[in-house]
Amino acid sequence: MATDTLKSTTGAGGATAVRRLLLENGALTALIVLVIAMSALSGDFLTADNLLNVGVQAAVTAVLAFGVTFVIVSAGIDLSVGSVAALSATVLAWTATSHGVPVVVAVLLAVVTGIAAGLVNGFLIAYGKLPPFIATLAMLSVARGLSLVISGGSPIPFPGSVSHLGDTLGGWLPVPVLVMIVMGLIAALVLGRTYIGRSMYAIGGNEEAARLSGLRVKKQKLAIYALSGVFAAVAGVVLAARLSSAQPQAADGYELDAIAAVVIGGASLAGGTGKASGTLIGALILAVLRNGLNLLNVSAFWQQVVIGVVIALAVLFDTLRRKAGAAPAAAGASPGGKGRQAGTYALAAVVTVAIVGATSFLHNGSASSTNPRMGLSLSTLNNPFFVQIRAGAQAEAKKLGVDLTVTDAQNDASQQANQLQNFTSSNAGAIIVNPVDSDAASNSVKAADKAGIPVVAVDRGVNNAKTSTLVASDNVAGGELAAKTVAEKLGGKGRIVILQGQAGTSAARERAAGFAKGLKAYPGIQVLAQQPADFDRTKGLDVMSNLLQAHPDVQGVIAANDEMALGAIKALGGKAGRSVQVVGFDGTPDGLKAVEGGTLYASVAQQPSQLGRIAVDNALKAVQGKKVGSAIKVPVKVVTRDNVAGFTG
Repeated sequence: MATDTLKSTTGAGGATAVRRLLLENGALTALIVLVIAMSALSGDFLTADNLLNVGVQAAVTAVLAFGVTFVIVSAGIDLSVGSVAALSATVLAWTATSHGVPVVVAVLLAVVTGIAAGLVNGFLIAYGKLPPFIATLAMLSVARGLSLVISGGSPIPFPGSVSHLGDTLGGWLPVPVLVMIVMGLIAALVLGRTYIGRSMYAIGGNEEAARLSGLRVKKQKLAIYALSGVFAAVAGVVLAARLSSAQPQAADGYELDAIAAVVIGGASLAGGTGKASGTLIGALILAVLRNGLNLLNVSAFWQQVVIGVVIALAVLFDTLRRKAGAAPAAAGASPGGKGRQAGTYALAAVVTVAIVGATSFLHNGSASSTNPRMGLSLSTLNNPFFVQIRAGAQAEAKKLGVDLTVTDAQNDASQQANQLQNFTSSNAGAIIVNPVDSDAASNSVKAADKAGIPVVAVDRGVNNAKTSTLVASDNVAGGELAAKTVAEKLGGKGRIVILQGQAGTSAARERAAGFAKGLKAYPGIQVLAQQPADFDRTKGLDVMSNLLQAHPDVQGVIAANDEMALGAIKALGGKAGRSVQVVGFDGTPDGLKAVEGGTLYASVAQQPSQLGRIAVDNALKAVQGKKVGSAIKVPVKVVTRDNVAGFTG
């Protein structure tokens, strides 16, 4: 009996130990499960090139998240890190290229910019008594605005010596991964081995107790937010180096990914717990998810759903862990604890390699599709114009027997770079890209060209890189046509306003240049105001409503796309099509309905479905080694009520 009892107790203890191990290392367990699942589902996931892609794609988020870890451990929040990253990169590029400042000094200025932004956050929170959410939300707006002001809304080329941060060492090891590792080690050192690191845990655990114990809480908060600013600046430089340019809209929304990585990694938003290794695992989980879902051709919309569910589950798991009495993910107090943690990571690596190796047999000898494979990366699918490009491309791919994977970059040049890397590492037969920005796509297109994969650009070209062909309409010529159309409708004289596209995008710049060029021929046309509405219908409505307060006598509106034009029509009400003539751009279905209804006078139609169809057709020719022209122009057409019947785009 005694023996039986002893065995039973030992078995229960073993089960409890395994359960506690899983609870204490929930993020690591989740990462292992994800890697195994993606390896089983996609034969393209478990390749050296793709795994390096995952590391590169995690780098910027991880570096940002290391800085945010300091803040969250101290029971704060920092929503400004994405904007501070963009501002720091813009300062570097602007000072180095426009003002001839030595690159070393420009890099220091970028870091100082991050520190300054962090100090302002810390001062507002510690001395101004503002809630961290409000203070950093204000800095988010200020830093983004300054980035746009300094750059004039246009990307600034990055100095060549700094752009090497986006390259590889020895032709295979990406520099961003090395930067991520170095910054991770610094973050771990700060948290576990320094006075300020211990202060973070003390403040996060109980701020009042920390103050009463003699800790200078206000000064520590200044230092904590300044550190977050430094890490944001480094992340901004690495991101801009990858894109070969400082993008004023770069890292938009990255603060949410950074916070998510910290929380997934086991830190508590209530403060007092968190560690750098957990944050790194959280960033890798997000990167593996996005990479794997891209390879599996999962819709970008569903990707957002999946990532949201993962974040919610991470917080739920943290709650369960606390209820189960698992040790918090803190700084690791004892050497024995750290040794056990290292052993856990080593064991996890061995188990992962063994299981992944076994799952690789699932793909050995499996019949692969004989159809040519292509990837199409669109700048966004939140705009009907690009939805039509996708529809045209998919219809042509089905007709030609092509397996087409479509991804949505969500107007994020960095996310598009990741998608193009994924297509390259999965050995797609051809890549079709609709660049978020013509400069930012260059490095990814060069990598595809080096791998022998033909690239077709659609709607917008790629600068400083070789593409098989460009299938596009001329945005500048279209802008001229729009200006001419509204000017002639007004008889060469009148007062107009212009709704511009999203600042920093090539389409917005080119169409604005076309508007300006076209209006030069009509000196009687007075431009009362030009304001960005970000290619968005709701913003078009809001901006137009505001402009009407200042300019109620407006007679014409030029919008850089139909969505903004439709918003302007809503703001104008009964004036649209009567006393105020509105001209849009793109020829979307809703825009054409408005033209037919008479509220939209005209739309400069680019025939987007034709762009998609021709792009796939020429990509297939390139795969087959057939000759394609360097540029294929799809003519734009001014669609009015007189010729809208039968026009489909």
